[in-house]
Amino acid sequence: ASDSGCHRTSPYASDPLETEFLDQFPFSDTEDQTRAWAEIRADLEGSQPMDRLLCGDVGFGKTEVAMRAAFRVAITGRQVAVLVPTTILAEQHCETFSSRFEPHGLVVDVLSRFRSTKERKSLLEATPAGRVDVLVGTHRLLSDDVRFRDLGLIIIDEEQRFGVRHKEHLKELRREVDVLTLSATPIPRTLHAALVGIRNISTLDQAPPGRQDVETRMAFKDPVVVKQALHRELQRNGQVFVVHNRVETIERTAAQIRELAPDAVVVVGHGQMTELQVEKALRCFLRGEADILVCTTIIENGLDIPRANTILIERADRFGLAELHQLRGRVGRSSLRAHCLLLLERATPISPAAKKRLKAIEEFSSLGAGFAIAMKDLETRGAGNMLGPEQSGHIAAVGYEMYCRLLDAAATSARDQAAAPPIIREVDVDLGLQVFIPDTFLADSKARLELLREMDGAHDPATAQEIGNSIADRFGALPEPVQNLLLVFLLKHLLVDQGVRGVQFIDGERLVVRHADTEPLGGAWLDRFAAVRPVEPGKTHLLLPESRGRRQAFSGLDTLGLLLDSLLGDGGWSIITRSWSDTHPVKPTDGPVSR
Repeated sequence: ASDSGCHRTSPYASDPLETEFLDQFPFSDTEDQTRAWAEIRADLEGSQPMDRLLCGDVGFGKTEVAMRAAFRVAITGRQVAVLVPTTILAEQHCETFSSRFEPHGLVVDVLSRFRSTKERKSLLEATPAGRVDVLVGTHRLLSDDVRFRDLGLIIIDEEQRFGVRHKEHLKELRREVDVLTLSATPIPRTLHAALVGIRNISTLDQAPPGRQDVETRMAFKDPVVVKQALHRELQRNGQVFVVHNRVETIERTAAQIRELAPDAVVVVGHGQMTELQVEKALRCFLRGEADILVCTTIIENGLDIPRANTILIERADRFGLAELHQLRGRVGRSSLRAHCLLLLERATPISPAAKKRLKAIEEFSSLGAGFAIAMKDLETRGAGNMLGPEQSGHIAAVGYEMYCRLLDAAATSARDQAAAPPIIREVDVDLGLQVFIPDTFLADSKARLELLREMDGAHDPATAQEIGNSIADRFGALPEPVQNLLLVFLLKHLLVDQGVRGVQFIDGERLVVRHADTEPLGGAWLDRFAAVRPVEPGKTHLLLPESRGRRQAFSGLDTLGLLLDSLLGDGGWSIITRSWSDTHPVKPTDGPVSR
């Protein structure tokens, strides 16, 4: 935390140095970068501390926008902390920031395990004295002995790699320090907080000019397949990542790669090597002195090597969706076509969940797919706990849209407890009808679930008609069970407004209506029924109307029509269904309808 403990009370001043700094960017901004920078700059100039998520795919320019924010803060005399998940990324960020900042007299340094004990001690003394403007580091930055003279901005790169404890620590700083979070695939809780407006969000959807999609495909691990992939990249003077995430067998894998590519220089890198060994291997690959890097997931975040345009990921079924996307993002950083090969063991069956992940990573292979992957993760795992430590959970059972509705209702209730409506009211409707989506109409179970959620939006006749027309346009004429289902959804929403909790069709001649215990059932819609007979508190019987001097046996469909006409007026339900299909349920008129 900052030693000064001061809160920002005035906006950052403009400086001609900023224009010079922006002109040093060797590429043209995309429209998204221009917009994101304008939004972040407005946050920095505001009176409230910034808390913004910058979401953009790997290689889309998040670091450049973050550097502009850091520079704008640093030239005012306040300090910047750049928090990254790995020492390798910390080293690379330090080099990148230094090349842009030092010509303007700003000091950039890095706190990582690659520094000697003497260097770390000196840095921990220089930072609180104000002699360091930008400090880059890993989780070590969150230690109690790391102090700043006047901390103004925290940049969190690859936010999804940090745990709850680290984020709770950072929350304490948000009252007085600007926070900019960078991620290609934010965790569900972070993304949800941004989508519902709790945090601000800027997105980078446009790829830099000349970038191409990374060709992604699955294959069984076979020497011929691996050799072809290595040969193809080495022939065009490129470099290759081979990800083998088992330290105990990584040297054996490296030996196999050397046999398949005898003319290539192969180096190995993993987290259990000493600092000097890791630094030597990675710097050798970064400088282009090695052709193939056999490594664990230490290369997952931030490495930018334009010559590396092929990556082979062994046992890809063991990786998560976001992790696969991040690994794939290590290639394709130039205008050349890049390749990602997901290798599987032929003798080892993969789980259904792993199959879904691998299919998804193949499907989301286009540029800018990171946000789509994060959304899929959000819908699959849930948004977690806004106020607690859980970073995922609870959405899978109800769907993201319903989760947002429940959250909104709960927030409304908390703001005005007396005037807030119930969070949710469900009306049970049992009319003995067929109400379902047949497999012959829509085979995919997930698509059927989405269609049910869509139908639940039929709050009024106009919306019900619109939803029915939309479904008919996409899937064809609505069969009777689907029409009945949509009409039942509409009926439920209409009955909620009448204080009804449930209706049940009995014996072809009466309805049992459940409602609140405190008062009798009422409303003009009851005039359509022959008699209203309270039975007990909270339960009323409605007798269906007599016709031609005697009570006729009504069908469930007749009763549905009668209820909708009672609530909407004559012909209400038939008008709704008229354009859904060539054949639709017939509204009952004088008596029962035989079907």
